[in-house]
Amino acid sequence: MCAAVNNLYCVGRNYKLHAEELGNNVPVEPLIFMKPSHAAVSLDKAVIQLPKDSGQVHYEGELVLRIARDYVPGMSVEDLVDVMALGLDFTLRDVHNDLQKKGLPWTPAKGFKNAAPLTPYIAFPDMEELEGTDFTVLKNSVEVQRGNVKNMIFSLQKIVDFIAARYGLGKDDVIFTGTPAGVGPTVSGDSFELYWGDKLMGTCLIG
Repeated sequence: MCAAVNNLYCVGRNYKLHAEELGNNVPVEPLIFMKPSHAAVSLDKAVIQLPKDSGQVHYEGELVLRIARDYVPGMSVEDLVDVMALGLDFTLRDVHNDLQKKGLPWTPAKGFKNAAPLTPYIAFPDMEELEGTDFTVLKNSVEVQRGNVKNMIFSLQKIVDFIAARYGLGKDDVIFTGTPAGVGPTVSGDSFELYWGDKLMGTCLIG
């Protein structure tokens, strides 16, 4: 089972190359959307069932923060975050493209059950380790994504301040901080491995 999740925030287009690979403009402020807490499931030797009748499903690997206490203005991200994980922001790409063209909310494409699997948590490292460590996504044992906080458009501090000021931020809220370039389709039978540096954080099989 996945640890308790209160609000589940996501940052869209937080890596320039990812925005460009999908033909999107690079945002000038954090682009925030939400998934229902029910979308969060364990990414720990899990078999994950995804929709099979809604067009392509894409994987998006991300660094995930868990908020340890209620936000107070002026708090640093180190004060707020106790642990972190890696996650997959699964997206119904055909549905998402259609919603964007119509200017409609993203929930049908992003908020379905099992759309936000999370690895087990590890202690939140200091900024030196964060910037010195890449996270990677392997699909069927082949690396498909590599990310680092240094390459984010908006820093972790900017993200927590922005979310807190506009929506509120409290204990057990979770933030998916954005995906690097390399997203792509997944189908039944695919396997995923998520690494923090050399540490295997979690695995899953698409059912």
